[in-house]
Amino acid sequence: MAPNADQNRLRQRLHNHDNDIQESSDDQAMTSTTVKNLKDIKSTEVVIDGIIYDLKNFNHPGGDSVLLFGGNDVTVQYKMIHPYHTAKHLEKMKVVGKVNDAKQDYLFDTEFEREIKREVFKIVRRGREFGTNGFYARAFFYIGLYAILDYYWTTQPTTLKLAIAFGVSQALIGLNVQHDANHGAVSKRAWINDLLGFGADMIGGCKWNWMCQHWTHHAFTNHHVKDPDAVNAEPILLFNDYPLGHPKRKFFHRFQVLLFLPILSFYWLSMVLNPQTFTLQHTGAKEVGICMDNDFLKSRRIWATLIRFVYIYLNILRPFWNNGGMEGLYTTAFHVLTMGAAESLTLACLFALSHNFEHVDRDPTKSVRTNGKAVCWFKSQVETSSTYGGFIAGALTGGLNFQVEHHLFPRMSSAWYPFIAPKVREICAKHGVRYAYYPWVWQNFWSTVKYMHQAGTGSNWMNPLKGDL
Repeated sequence: MAPNADQNRLRQRLHNHDNDIQESSDDQAMTSTTVKNLKDIKSTEVVIDGIIYDLKNFNHPGGDSVLLFGGNDVTVQYKMIHPYHTAKHLEKMKVVGKVNDAKQDYLFDTEFEREIKREVFKIVRRGREFGTNGFYARAFFYIGLYAILDYYWTTQPTTLKLAIAFGVSQALIGLNVQHDANHGAVSKRAWINDLLGFGADMIGGCKWNWMCQHWTHHAFTNHHVKDPDAVNAEPILLFNDYPLGHPKRKFFHRFQVLLFLPILSFYWLSMVLNPQTFTLQHTGAKEVGICMDNDFLKSRRIWATLIRFVYIYLNILRPFWNNGGMEGLYTTAFHVLTMGAAESLTLACLFALSHNFEHVDRDPTKSVRTNGKAVCWFKSQVETSSTYGGFIAGALTGGLNFQVEHHLFPRMSSAWYPFIAPKVREICAKHGVRYAYYPWVWQNFWSTVKYMHQAGTGSNWMNPLKGDL
């Protein structure tokens, strides 16, 4: 089967329906014959392979989170989350038109993708890709640990040890509970994913903003303009390795290797005080072109706001009260900031390793701009990610040490990644796809430190033979 063969079948389906639709009522006539620009599609519509689908009355098996991306071209997101995709799956949705300005940087249904799916699905059979008993045991252990420490944090005078322990426990919720849930990977029952997904809010984040940002990151990992994770830290830090003389390069970036850990320690504080929680307009996702002005997100703003105020009251204001108010002001402030730094460094350091290391592909779609040649999405996911450690690291990080496997199969529970990793490496070697693996986390971390220095100084762009160094 040729790459993107499903797209041709979809266009044939669209053509076959045109005559029937034109003969229906005026409302129905504005369907598959309607040609729009992407910016003109409604907030209840999505575009897949250039075809516009109406989600208004669609009973999505994965829950109403599908409405999160209403008003957008979700071709990559859809195929990323639906590894068993065929054209027949899309027949469940109502076709209402097509767009004339859809452009795709990625190829799907390539030989590499077909083989890696075929072999991995021999290990993890269809319908079994969700959370295992081991996953649930791990998740509820971390939820219990969080609940116990949160009880002491909100009812007793704080201590430095408690602050660090509670901060780390929040990070473990982020890594081991909410992450799988907000990928729809915990259970085939949508309400379980939805419920556990609020773990993001339990640690100072916001599940709806997280999903807008994180799903976009997954779809366009290390894309030069579409990955929000690549630009979120700018202008303070550069994760993108911009050419010398690029306007985003500043003099202080030469020292970012010394600054990036202290800066990452404020990640929690930037989440808790983020005004985007009240608008559900994630700046990073918005800047890379994601439209979030849809009815679904608007209806969630009140809940996001309420949950945020509850979190601030319990985990920031209550400790001040328990420590004697103004009398323990400085001590409490120090403990709260320490708690936040412990969570931040546990989370952000592990995330930073994933796509920022030596020899990583920081521009996987460069060929699209240079010669118009789209790239295999599966190949780009492998070459923009890294994996470190094994089963034990996976139990602590929620499987996020298996970033290659996670980016290939984001709707598969993290419990399965240790089992599919050897086969993924074997197939990558067969197809000449570069797979970055570090036996120990410190090796990946050191590679990240060196990459941050290179990105900050631009040394990758320097030619010592010409005296650039």
